Amino acid sequence: MTILDKIIDKKKQEVEQAKAVSVIADLEAMPLFGRSCYSLHDSIRHPERNGIISEFKRASPSKGIINAHSPVAEVVKGYQAAGVSAVSVLTDSEFFKGNLADLTEARAALQLPLLRKEFIVDEYQIVEAKAYGADIILLIAAVLDPKEVQVLSAFAQSLGLHVLLEVHNREELERSITDSVDAIGVNNRNLKDFSVSLDHSLELVDLIPNRFIKVSESGISNPATIRQLREAGFQGFLIGENFMKTDDPVQAISEFVKAL
Repeated sequence: MTILDKIIDKKKQEVEQAKAVSVIADLEAMPLFGRSCYSLHDSIRHPERNGIISEFKRASPSKGIINAHSPVAEVVKGYQAAGVSAVSVLTDSEFFKGNLADLTEARAALQLPLLRKEFIVDEYQIVEAKAYGADIILLIAAVLDPKEVQVLSAFAQSLGLHVLLEVHNREELERSITDSVDAIGVNNRNLKDFSVSLDHSLELVDLIPNRFIKVSESGISNPATIRQLREAGFQGFLIGENFMKTDDPVQAISEFVKAL
């Protein structure tokens, strides 16, 4: 059983527990549910933003605790000031030490698209994402079959949310591609063994149709890599622990962006 299998098993249990506490109607009645989402397309293409999707991430299964001290609002405001195009917030508690309160706190601090970084297996989590302030959801092809990708992405778009589809290889890309996603991200990290290689992105970029925003995810630790990926055809760059692993993520992203 891989760590990904364990995460998904746990996630399915968590969703059932959450449904027992709050029904869909409760989520739909929350103040943020009715808001209009910020456009991922517009923000990625904004001339004064840099394409970075910067992440607030306390921990991961492969690294353990990454940053237990930096406050959500302070970090995401710093990301916004550095000209990022979107912000990602982990909401998984068991493996990444995040929660939905982090998402809402980030929402209050930002005037940018906000991604709920989560292992989505059920429409309920998509309603949750909208209710807690997200503009974008993540669907991971490695854990969903093509029908699930289609149904979940169409449902998300029906709520006004944007969809980032994450793939790891050509087979996942070709079986999962659907018009009800807005962006396709290539994860350079293998979720089965957590090894990282930019070759994943470089091999797939030309196979992704140009109607989708192209995002490279993980393993991006220096500005030269972004320049390389941009030249290859990517418009978005999801960067997680590179900033969070420092003592001061706000200073880290500021210095990174100056070097772009």
